[in-house]
Amino acid sequence: MAIFEYKARTREGEIRSGTIETSSSEAAVETLQQNNLIVLAMRERARRSIWNVNIKIPFKNYVSNKDIVIFSRQLSTLFEAKIPVVESLKTLIGETTKPALREAVAEVLDDIAGGLSISQAMSKHPQIFSSFYISLIRSGEESGKLQEVFSYLADYLERSYYLTSKAKNATIYPAFVLVAFAGVLIVMLVVVVPRLVSIFEETGQAVPFYTQAIIYVSLFLREWGLAVLLLLVALVLYAWRWSYSFAGKLFFHRLQLNIPIVGELYKKLYMARLTDNLKTLVMGGIPIIRALTITGDVVGNVVYQKSIQNAIESVKAGGTISAAFERTPEVPPLVTHMIRIGETSGRLDFILGNIAKFYQREVDSSLENLVALIEPALIIFLGVGIGVLVASIMVPLYNLVGSI
Repeated sequence: MAIFEYKARTREGEIRSGTIETSSSEAAVETLQQNNLIVLAMRERARRSIWNVNIKIPFKNYVSNKDIVIFSRQLSTLFEAKIPVVESLKTLIGETTKPALREAVAEVLDDIAGGLSISQAMSKHPQIFSSFYISLIRSGEESGKLQEVFSYLADYLERSYYLTSKAKNATIYPAFVLVAFAGVLIVMLVVVVPRLVSIFEETGQAVPFYTQAIIYVSLFLREWGLAVLLLLVALVLYAWRWSYSFAGKLFFHRLQLNIPIVGELYKKLYMARLTDNLKTLVMGGIPIIRALTITGDVVGNVVYQKSIQNAIESVKAGGTISAAFERTPEVPPLVTHMIRIGETSGRLDFILGNIAKFYQREVDSSLENLVALIEPALIIFLGVGIGVLVASIMVPLYNLVGSI
């Protein structure tokens, strides 16, 4: 992804400038034009050093995916009940608990009352409403199917949130257990073991090789523990900042897909997201190139973004999506074959929907299996770790007591 600085003019003649992050300058121009802006100038921002990345963490103005899911479902329900847009938004302003979202919806309501369309009003809040979200709404406005589009959006966002949340929740338990075990282990090595060392030295008691190894680790941590901690913190900060650069994103995203067991789960998760995004956009009446561009922006992995960009170039050159995906090893042959069938039969949205459902079930099944394996694996790991630590301490003490 690249960041482009632009200068544009509205239909009313107002000059606007800012930045936009997309995969290419063509995609940036198309996005701005979709927002009724006439592009006057554009240039790609020079890539910054990884230590100069401007990272903002707006805790106060943070709006979670869950908030957007609830807002979209409520708005969809109000539209289905034939309640006018203005009344629907007024109702949601009173129901919304997040200040940032309430303020954004209030501004959207004011803009709509001033004559803007829903998509134009929401496009002023890109930090809350994504390009995917706005493009679907614009399509609904143009086709006269706004109610159906909001139903698509609500259903899609709920599916996406469910999959992402389930994947994140599966990591909370093992992460907590491993952090707790690491904390206990460090306390034992830094506080308990050194006291035992003095006892062994005073009595001249011989210790097994594994106890000696534990003692060496303990002495090293007492001597160099602070330096090791500072080094680890520096490495984590460096990796964190580097991950915001394109090279860092590409490295970590490739690593994510190549981790044993977990990598396969991520591949299925991204394929479910890619096909579900694309299906929802195609069903919403978005042109295929625009649909691919938006999908590339929201899929969440640079590797798949590159494959989608190849598909865009293939379609522009008169080729097919399936032909471009065939050259991407991360896209399974099943997906390319099914997409080819959809392109041949003219039922691409139906085929993409079936692929999305298949991979959503695969993600559910893989997560259930992974969660079922995590607990016994952790028990074995912790048992071995604690057993080695206890044996390293208790065996020499037992020998010492026996020799008295």
